[in-house]
Amino acid sequence: MTPATPFASLVEALDWLDGHIDYEATLPSRRALPTLDRMRALMSMLGNPERAYPAVHLTGTNGKGSTAAMVTGLLGAMGLTAGTYTSPNLSRVNERLARAGEPIDDASFVDVLTQLALAERSLSERPTRFELLTAAAFAWFADVAVDAAVVEVGVGGTWDATNVIDAVVAVLTNVSYDHTDILGPSLEGIARDKAGIIKPGSVAVIGEQDPRLVDIVRSVADEAGVAQVWLRGEEFDCTANRLAVGGRLVDLRTPGGVYHEILVPLHGAHQGVNAACALAAVEAFFGAPLDAQVVAEGLGTARIAGRLEVVGRRPLCVVDGAHNVAGMGALGRALGDFSVDGEMVAVVGMLTGRDPTAMLTPLADAGVGRVVACAPVSSRAQPADVVAEAARAAGMDVVLAGSVAEAVSVARAMVGEDGLIVVAGSLYVVAEARERCVDAAASTPPASG
Repeated sequence: MTPATPFASLVEALDWLDGHIDYEATLPSRRALPTLDRMRALMSMLGNPERAYPAVHLTGTNGKGSTAAMVTGLLGAMGLTAGTYTSPNLSRVNERLARAGEPIDDASFVDVLTQLALAERSLSERPTRFELLTAAAFAWFADVAVDAAVVEVGVGGTWDATNVIDAVVAVLTNVSYDHTDILGPSLEGIARDKAGIIKPGSVAVIGEQDPRLVDIVRSVADEAGVAQVWLRGEEFDCTANRLAVGGRLVDLRTPGGVYHEILVPLHGAHQGVNAACALAAVEAFFGAPLDAQVVAEGLGTARIAGRLEVVGRRPLCVVDGAHNVAGMGALGRALGDFSVDGEMVAVVGMLTGRDPTAMLTPLADAGVGRVVACAPVSSRAQPADVVAEAARAAGMDVVLAGSVAEAVSVARAMVGEDGLIVVAGSLYVVAEARERCVDAAASTPPASG
């Protein structure tokens, strides 16, 4: 129901928001008649807030959230206040809209959702939940006068609701299989769809290195009238990537210079590549190289909840939002960053449409010997016994759990204080497990000595 007066509370506003179709909860089997008409109409009614600030637009199968966080940090180190729009959220929907790294406050969220509810009355077609959240971000960023926006695509690029912005820099981190029911069955088709965020006169920063896919992206960029295309391995790169205490120590190269021994406080070698993409994007944004101290400060502040995040110790508990084969591969490789004397146990739950065998193989290869299989709280949840069967086929011991909470408890009982629990497969699973692990860590007394 559209209110005649402002929403009385955030709960009331979110109830209205949740009354709209949510393709994140129930992804369509195909994209029917793709259009940005609803978003453009909504933006027009709000006074086109997406034109009030320059933007960096990010897409990619994996890594765009981490890259967005690093871009935000670098812009902040340069003295700009950045608005950041990401998805999905882990704990609260407020997390998706942030200013200088701080989520939107409840009162501001109520205000902007009230604006949208009133504007919706004049629309000929009802927007989706994601379209409304995207519009809320763009409107709020204009209200609080951000200096720049960092915008992460939801799915794909060309027809994503975020693609109403004309960003000065477009970043494509990588291309692999995900959301094939929407984006198409081929990597070439996925690459073309993602490249649709590249706009006339912009700089395209491309992290993907497969020559076939790079050629496709270049072709789309040329058709769009792009100003420049920067490719990883040519214009920019991560040239050294070493394990360090609390993250990675990297050397980065851009058209503007070389930056040595930059600490990125995130786990996994892939974060070095994300850092290179982020640095290139910000250098392209300013059209000039950055001071080395600014780079160290900007990348050194990066924090991403739910991405190879350590949320508990004794045993070590790591949660990661890997939810596709490429993401699980990166997770498997990153487990080598964590040195533990005990065994590694995985808590895994997945949504339908995922290949559990392909998803679990990287964990088995990394030395995970046991899996606690569970199902996410989602209408799209894959049955836990399907995940369990794939784990057994991969040679891992399996325990079935009736819920995520039970799975975390079972896993904690299975490993000693010197072991590791890794939670992955779905952000729904990670979100709940993260809270359980943090609570358990808070109640664990510190080690003596």
